[in-house]
Amino acid sequence: MSLSQVQQSQLSDTQIITASCPSRPGTVDIVTRYIYQQGFYINEIHSFDDTDKQRFFIRIEFRPDQDNQFDRDSFIDGFSSKAAGFDMEWTLSKKSYKSKVVIMVSKHDHCLNDLLYRYRTGDLDIEIPAIISNHPDLQELAEWHGIPYYHFPISKETKPQQEAKVWQVVEQCEADLVVLARYMQVLSNEMCKKLSGWAINIHHSLLPGFKGAKPYYQAYDKGVKLVGATAHYVSDDLDEGPIITQGVETVDHSYYPQDLAAKGRDIECQTLSRAVRWHIEHRVFLHGEKSVVFAK
Repeated sequence: MSLSQVQQSQLSDTQIITASCPSRPGTVDIVTRYIYQQGFYINEIHSFDDTDKQRFFIRIEFRPDQDNQFDRDSFIDGFSSKAAGFDMEWTLSKKSYKSKVVIMVSKHDHCLNDLLYRYRTGDLDIEIPAIISNHPDLQELAEWHGIPYYHFPISKETKPQQEAKVWQVVEQCEADLVVLARYMQVLSNEMCKKLSGWAINIHHSLLPGFKGAKPYYQAYDKGVKLVGATAHYVSDDLDEGPIITQGVETVDHSYYPQDLAAKGRDIECQTLSRAVRWHIEHRVFLHGEKSVVFAK
C-alpha cells in the first residue's frame, strides 16, 4: 500500500468523540489517556470549561495508525465505564459519515442555491435526500440536482396536515439535520419540539428592530450601518433558539434598499453554510439557551 493510500485509509477511519460533564479535575485526561492507551493518534482537540455553569465540554478527532484498526464496539465498551465515573454525556461518530440533510425552502432561492453548490462540489460532504417547500417555484432546481422535491402548500387551516406530511418525509429520509433555508413559515410548537437540537434556521440580523415586510427598506430609512445574518437552532420562541453563528458586514449611506438586501443575501448564504458545516462536524454543543461552538 502506497503512502497516499495509507493516509487516505487513516483519514477515512478518523473518529470524532464529543463529551460534556460537570466540571472537575481529570476530565481532559480521562478522554485523551484512553485514546492514547488504545493506540490512536489525536488530530484535533478543543475543550472549554464554563466556570459560571460548572460544565465542561470537549471535542477530539482521532485516528488509528497503519498498524492499528478501529473497533467501534470495543472502544465504546471500554470508554463507557470511564465516562460514567465523570457523569459524561458523550457521542462517537465517524468523520467520513455523510449526514442526511433535508432542506426546507419557500420562494427565495439564494440559500438553497448556495447549499446545493457546496453539496455538488463536495465542499459540504452531505447527502440531501429531499427538498420540501410550500411553493412549487424551485422544483426545477431540485430536479436538476436529482433531488426529490416535495411541494406541500400550506394555509392557516391546513397547517397541522401540512406539517404531518413534512414530518413523514423527514422520518422516511432518516434525516440527521433539517435546514430551513429561508422557509418563510412559522413552525408549530409541536414541530419545534420534534426538531429541537437538529433543525437550523437562518434570518437577517435586523431583527427585532425591523420586523415584518421589507426590513431592508425600514433599515435604509433609519440609516443602518451594519447588515448581517443569524443561524440558530429552531425553538418554540420564534427566532430565539440557541445561536450557532452570525455574520455581519458594514454598510454606509451609499447602500440603497436593494443593495442592503443583496449584501444580506450573501451573508445569509455564508452564515447558513457555516452553521451546517459546524453541526455536521459535531462542533456544536447545546448549552441551555445558548451553544458552545468549537469552530475550526
